This record gives sequence, C-alpha cells and structure tokens, in this order.
Amino acid sequence: MRYYLLLLFTFFSCLVTAQQTDVVDFKRAEVNITVQTEDKSIFGLVTYYFTVLKPIDSFYVDAKNIEFEDVSVNGSKVEFNLTSNHLIIKKKLGVSVDNELSLSYKSNPKKTMYFVEKENSNQIWTQGQGKYTSNWLPSIDDMNDKIEFDLNITYDKDYTVVANGKLTEKQINESTITWHYDMQQPMSSYLVALAIGKYDKKEITSKSGIPIQLYYYPEDSAKVEPTYRYTKQMIDFLEEEIGVPYPWQNYKQVPVKDFLYSGMENTSCTIFSDDFMIDAISFVDKNYVNVNAHELAHQWFGDLVTETSGTHHWLQEGFATYYALLAERDIFGNDYYYWQLYQYFKELEAQEQAEQSTALLDPKSSSTTFYKKGAWVLHVLREKVGDKAFKTAVKRYLNKHAYDNVETNDFISEVEKASKMDLSNFVQVWLKNKALPIKEMKEALQSNETSAFLLTIEEHPYLTYRTDADDNYIPSSLVTQLPEGFYPIQVAVLKEALSTSEYPTYNDLVKEAFASKNLHLRQTLALNMSEIPEDFQQDYETLLKDQSYVTIETALYNLWANFPRKRNEYLEQTQSVFGFNDYNVRTLWLTLALATQDFQTDKKQDFFEELVSYTNPKQPFSLRQNAFGYLSSIGVFNEEALKHLIEATKHHNWRFKSFAKSLLENLSEDDRYQSIISNLQNNSNPIQD
Repeated sequence: MRYYLLLLFTFFSCLVTAQQTDVVDFKRAEVNITVQTEDKSIFGLVTYYFTVLKPIDSFYVDAKNIEFEDVSVNGSKVEFNLTSNHLIIKKKLGVSVDNELSLSYKSNPKKTMYFVEKENSNQIWTQGQGKYTSNWLPSIDDMNDKIEFDLNITYDKDYTVVANGKLTEKQINESTITWHYDMQQPMSSYLVALAIGKYDKKEITSKSGIPIQLYYYPEDSAKVEPTYRYTKQMIDFLEEEIGVPYPWQNYKQVPVKDFLYSGMENTSCTIFSDDFMIDAISFVDKNYVNVNAHELAHQWFGDLVTETSGTHHWLQEGFATYYALLAERDIFGNDYYYWQLYQYFKELEAQEQAEQSTALLDPKSSSTTFYKKGAWVLHVLREKVGDKAFKTAVKRYLNKHAYDNVETNDFISEVEKASKMDLSNFVQVWLKNKALPIKEMKEALQSNETSAFLLTIEEHPYLTYRTDADDNYIPSSLVTQLPEGFYPIQVAVLKEALSTSEYPTYNDLVKEAFASKNLHLRQTLALNMSEIPEDFQQDYETLLKDQSYVTIETALYNLWANFPRKRNEYLEQTQSVFGFNDYNVRTLWLTLALATQDFQTDKKQDFFEELVSYTNPKQPFSLRQNAFGYLSSIGVFNEEALKHLIEATKHHNWRFKSFAKSLLENLSEDDRYQSIISNLQNNSNPIQD
C-alpha cells in the first residue's frame, strides 16, 4: 500500500509539474448545486466534458475539503484518491474527445463562498480570485485551462440567484427555484461566481445591444441612479475605444454585504461591495464610477484574455486601471485624467522613496505597481507609438488571443508590428527595471496644465511676493484670488494658504474658498482647519449644510471641539444626518451627544444603546468598525458590545478581523473587562441575535 501511494504521489507530482493542460483539456462543465443556509453547505453534481491529448493512467481536479459520494468516467464508476487539495481519478484513457467526468459531492466551504447575515435576510456570494473556486466546486484552479461553465443553482424561492452567463430558465419547485445560467464561451475557474440575496434589478441596454442588469436591494431604489451613474456611457465608450465588441452575452452588477474588496470582475457578473450603493449626496466623496469602469474593463482584460501567471499580472490590472481612467476621462474630462495620473505618480514615487519599488514583471510586486505603474506604462507607450498603432495593436492582441491566456510579449509584439518600432529598450526601462522612470513621468505630466501646475507647486510655492527696499511687500505682487482652472489647482493653493496663515492676503483667500460653491474647496477648509479662528466661525458653520458627508462629519467634530458653548446647537442641527453606509456622521454624532453633558440628558441611554446596536453582526463591517472605534474612544463597552467584538475576531474580512483582534487585546488588559471577556470566550457559541 505504501509503495502504491508513493507511485501515485510521484505520478501526480510529475503531472502537476508538466501541467495537466498539456495532456487533458477540460472543455465544458454542467454544474448542478443546491445551497443550504442552515449548515452552510452545498450538495452538487458536476459533469465535465474533456478531451485527452495524450494517453494517461490518471488525472485530477482541484477539490478542497470536499466529500465525494460518486465519481464516474464515461458512465462507469472509477477508483479515486483524495489529497488535501485534489481529487485524483484513476482511469486509463487514450487520446480521445467527448469524455465525461461526473462528480457527486458535498461541501462546507471554509472560504471562497461566504454565507452572510443581513438584518432581514441572508446573502451568499463567492470570491474566486486568490481563494480558489475549488473550495465549493471541484474544478481546475489552473487559470490556463479555460472551461465553459453552465450553472444550475437551487435555493429558497424567496431569493434571487445571479451567476455567470444568461438566465435561460427558472424551474419552480415546491419551496425552491432552480436557476439555469448558460455560458457560451470558456473562462478560468476563478471567474465562476454566484450571488444570492433579496434583490430587485434595473435593466438597460448598451448601444451595441448588450443587456445590462443592475441589481439592488429593494430598500435602495433611490440609490440606483447615483450608484450606477454613467454605466451605459462607459460600456459604449469602452467598446468603441478598445475596438473589440463586449465579449459576453450580458453584463450584471451585484452589490453584496461585507465583500472582501471593492469589486471583482467575474465573467459577465461583477460582484461589488454594497458600501458603493450610495445616495446622491455621497456621490461627490465616494462613488462607484472608478470601480465600475475598472471591473467593466476587466471583461476584456483578464476575462477575455487572461494572464498565464502572476509574472504578467499587469496585463490584467494595469490594463483595467488604464481603460477605467480613459472611461473616466470621457466623463469628467482631460484635466481629470491627468490629475489621476499625477496621483498615481505620487503614490509610485512614495513607494520608490520607501525603497519598496519592484519591476512590473515581478510576480511579487505590490498592487500599486501592478495597477498604477501598469496604467502609466500604457499611457507612455501610447504616447510613444501613437494612437493609431496603439489601438490597432490592442485590437489584434485581443482578437488573436480571445478566450485564451497571454504573456507580456504577446502584447508587446503586437505593438511592435503595428508601430514598426523596436520596443526592447522600453520594455527594459518600464517593465523589467524596478527603478521608477521619474524623469519621463514628470515630462509626460508637463503636457497638461493641471498636472504641470501640481508638479510645479511642489518645489515653487505659489504664494510668494516681492518686497521693496524697506522690506515692505509690494501689493501688486500678492496673490489675492485663487487661480482659475480645474479644482485640484485651487485646492493645492488653498492648502498652501492654510499652512501659511501669515501670508498677507490669507484672509481673502480663505474667505473666497468659503464663498465658493465648489464642494471640494469647502471640504478642504473643513479638513485643514481643525483650529477655527473666531473670525471664520460663522463661515465654518455653513459647512454643516454642505452636500458632503465627509465635510459634515469633519465640520461637526471641529466646531464641537472649538466652540463648547454652541455644542448643543451643532448637535441639534445634524441630528438627522446618518452619512455613508458606515454611518460616519451618525456614529460620530452619538459619541459627541454622549460626551456633551447637558445635551438631551434623558436620552443618553438610548444614544448608547443605538451605538452598541451598530456593532451587531447583522450590520456591515464598516459600520461595526466605526461603532467599535467610538465605543473605544469614550471608554465604555457593555457585555453585548464585547460579545459582538469577540464574534468580529472571526470575521471573513481580514482587515476588520485584525482591527477586532487588536481592540479585543487592548480591552483584555482593562480591569473592567477582563473577567467579562474571559467568560464570554469560554462560553462562546455562534451568536444568535
């Protein structure tokens, strides 16, 4: 037996090293799953249709923590072996087509599929990239094996199920519905996705006829327009700009609670954080436009053509970042485009100064490198070879490698052909060297007034003036007004003014900013004037009425801290404002209300209980983190909040989990909470609230 296992392990190691895709090609998967909320399980039957390219004695699929009830090949049961990550199927097969592998299984996914509780419903959603779909679906984790996945998902009839592809049928059962989704083209398994929840949807159509489905919670109907603003314009723009039609049957976008990232570009089915479901006021500070454009661009760059390995990750993230920026330029203008390039440059420059820069072709590079430097590479390359050659190359690259995998040279070679240029030096400087080409980037930024101004003001202060022989300033040399142009220019000058209050026309510049209707300028005042001179008190108080939750939050705290005698007035003025989905204004308001001795003294307990209620697991983790943070700031936790904090240390979002662990560690050293925390941990069970 030992000898057999050794032989099996040796064969399997050789197969993995040689890449199974060289000998077995999985073509299509017919997936049937039933999802159970009660025990967070999946019962599945999946049939793979595959071709054998070379004779084999066995082959495998990736499967993590999955129990198999039946495994058969071409209708006959076969022997199999399970390792921690793989199902190894023992079956001799010669070169052949139309083979079938059927797998009956049960899974309790530990990751990749997440069961989330909302206030009045449940949610189930997946995240395959970086987590492996094989945690809930026996599949091929190797992104180089692209498969057409057709999903049939059974769940409670009161819920909506969304997945890759086109919905072809809803089979009504006694208490459930089976949703049949059909894909027509292959994709890597990390892009297989589903989302289950209580949803309504709005349907629109692109100029080219692509159906676009915009999902939302029934209670969020007023948030649909500000959240999905510009969606049609962006897909129309990208189809024209890229020169290749949108490659899938339809496009769906689905918000989910407590998502791991901002968004994920699953094929034809983007899943994104419901923190981006915003109202009209939120749009100025926190909107979905960039994430929307980025995940949409991935439908070509990442989904249609997919990297062969992490070495070429920029072909996905750099391209998606660049084309999202082009889509935003189509909406917001050229100054906006260059302002974003400038911000990307500053982030990359900071990484360089911290000696953390890496080459773009280093698979261990940071997101900053893959995303921001990747976008810069495409901007500079386009400037170098010209619009026509660049667009021709992109179109040829996508068409030639459609539904396949690519390496960097696949793209560069197309650019060289289209431009008739040798790009070997460009590749060395921009892709292979870890040093940032700072000089070239600054030269590129000088071509736009906004980015050139922002570069110049870094080294040459804008607020300078001349003096006469007696060292008196010359009035005509003074800056008395904020400059015209795109608002980041004005913001930069205003920030300089706020840091040099001795400047002779300081008051004029600040007054002009307060009088401005530009919310960004007024927000700059809120964020950079924590100490408020009495001369500006009345001006500053007007910020509480701005259509910006960031401005209101900051202004409320600063006014409360600077003018104690008017605290009650400020609190009364903002009592009905909640803010973003994390209730940034409301949680601050509750904290200040508790800390203001003579404010609504009969409601103090209600305020505290409301703040504690926001720590509940049914709330979004962003709101919970705010509530925990403010409870920590006032130094008061009750048993309920501590119970919720302990639960938070097991959350699937690692950032929130780390925050909770750190806070719990600190509270465990506090004599007031030590025994309570210890008892709760000793008696911890799944929390039922």
